[in-house]
Amino acid sequence: MESKQNIINEYLEVSIKQNLVQICRDCYQSLGWTITNTRTGIGIVTLKMQRNKKIKNRIELCNLQHICEDAFNTIEKLENSRSKKAKAVYLWVKIAGTILLTGSILAYQAALMLVFIMLLTLGFLGCFLLLFLCKKFIKESRDTGKAMIEKNLLVIHEACEKASLLL
Repeated sequence: MESKQNIINEYLEVSIKQNLVQICRDCYQSLGWTITNTRTGIGIVTLKMQRNKKIKNRIELCNLQHICEDAFNTIEKLENSRSKKAKAVYLWVKIAGTILLTGSILAYQAALMLVFIMLLTLGFLGCFLLLFLCKKFIKESRDTGKAMIEKNLLVIHEACEKASLLL
């Protein structure tokens, strides 16, 4: 007599940026997931996966999965914050330079030559130094963000190694 086993699967859908798709696939496959469908959007890929709910060491695998998911979320936040900070600094320095130049024009019209020269000088310095300051700030934010991203990628790699040993 043949015995039928009911296989109960659990399902997961993950949306990830395109630059992290291969790492994400490898990670979830090492956690016991099988990719059933992939859907590509603008800049984002959605992976649909399944795995047997009665997989051995399920609790440990779920803990490792949470560690990986946290690391992926941190990487995405770091990538977003790097560009936002640089753009915010650029915008505020540009606005300050424009305000100073506008103030110098008003001072010129009011025949306040000393104020005109001071505001004009500060406005031009703000606009021209902006290029150098922003390049430096962008480089620093990329370097610090890159180190933190590498740290999180290492966390993912270690969790996947542990998961592959559990399967």
